[in-house]
Amino acid sequence: MVGRDDTGLVEGAGKSNPRRKVRRRRQPWWVPPEKTPGSNANFILSENIHRINKSISFITQDWLLAEFSCVLLLAVSIELAPFAKYSSFSQRPRRRSYSYVSDMEKQSVAAGSTYPKKRTEFLSMIKSVFLNSSSPDTGKGRSKLSSNKVTHGFHLVEGKSGHDMEDYHVAEYRREKNHELGLFAIFDGHLGDGVASYLRDNLYNNILKEPSFWEDPQTAIKSAYRSTDKFILENLTRLGPGGSTAVTAIVIDGKDLWVANIGDSRAVLCERGCANQLTVDHEPHYERKRIEKQGGFVTTLPGDVPRVNGQLAVARAFGDHSLKAHLSSEPDVRHVPIDPSIEFVILASDGLWKVIKNQEAVDLVKPMKDPQAAAKRLTTEALARKSKDDISCIVIRFNC
Repeated sequence: MVGRDDTGLVEGAGKSNPRRKVRRRRQPWWVPPEKTPGSNANFILSENIHRINKSISFITQDWLLAEFSCVLLLAVSIELAPFAKYSSFSQRPRRRSYSYVSDMEKQSVAAGSTYPKKRTEFLSMIKSVFLNSSSPDTGKGRSKLSSNKVTHGFHLVEGKSGHDMEDYHVAEYRREKNHELGLFAIFDGHLGDGVASYLRDNLYNNILKEPSFWEDPQTAIKSAYRSTDKFILENLTRLGPGGSTAVTAIVIDGKDLWVANIGDSRAVLCERGCANQLTVDHEPHYERKRIEKQGGFVTTLPGDVPRVNGQLAVARAFGDHSLKAHLSSEPDVRHVPIDPSIEFVILASDGLWKVIKNQEAVDLVKPMKDPQAAAKRLTTEALARKSKDDISCIVIRFNC
């Protein structure tokens, strides 16, 4: 007869195979006391309490694991798709962008609302705990008011030149006098980031304050570039001895594009699939006569690029107090009416253009509808081609 012993094994079940053990069916987590003999009632009650506590323990562990997974998922989401509304208030002041903020949100912040600040602090804490803080800055946005829709994406990567990130950018939309302005810029600093940081915070404000902006944008842009450079030179102690190149793009109501630049940061337009460079690379050998007339000189050493007074590889820049007698801050300005043939424009620092040609850049991202993915594709390709400089890229798509 087959029976059960005190160990819980079935007698005689393992005779043909001594290693085989037939265990009892798992007991339920609750044993009804009414089915228990009176002598064992207290034991069964304590056993039930033990099982309940064990079940609660498992539930608590599962809850904690679920909470951890949710927080980790939130952190990954933040890195892959940053919150656009308050990205301009990031605790990482370098390489940050400005996003469209409505008038009501501005009033809320001005009235002392602490919600954006607390949320930013929370997001920063999550990112610092779960994510690599040196990961590249990336993001995207779109116009909200214009009938001709504009979208943009940006991606920035710190270079491997042995210095901190010196590139800054702007990507935002503003409403001014019943017009929607898309404001985009890349500032490539050198000998420190003080000048590039100041340009990010102030250049567009100075341009829009020019009385002639709405009637004559070209004159307003040139005047603002000059006045901004003058302020930088007068505040050497505060902003440092360095300088910055600049490429700026203003989109008015999705219909007109105004591009300006000084230095070697570049804007390249895609028109019917063909690359069209809108800016001028202000390299020293192109402006040798002007530099020499102003008392400077241009050196070209073997294995190096031409440099003003053997130092700076551009002939025009903001700042650079020690070389300003030989440099210019006069921008080249272009106006492009936006029609259906205009697909997108790429703004990028020289860290990208040193290793990628204009048409190559256009061909790489032409099939990509997501401008953020396109900007990342370009910076990734520049890294693959061994670019050592900081790399900043903004892709602006039209009629999308």
